[in-house]
Amino acid sequence: MMSRTLINRLIIFAFMVLVGFCLAKAIQIRSFMGVLLALTSLGAGIYFLYLLAKIKYEREREEAV
Repeated sequence: MMSRTLINRLIIFAFMVLVGFCLAKAIQIRSFMGVLLALTSLGAGIYFLYLLAKIKYEREREEAV
């Protein structure tokens, strides 16, 4: 059985690949709205990873005390 960490990383990687694909297709067909939505999704994904790292850091800090 796959570990939870590996599954989470695969989901995040798949999301980033799909956002990159959508961004590339939007640029290819010159769709301003597509580019805007793809960049918004990319920003949301990066912000999610930032919050995830922050929560992990806080949890480790609380356990150490």
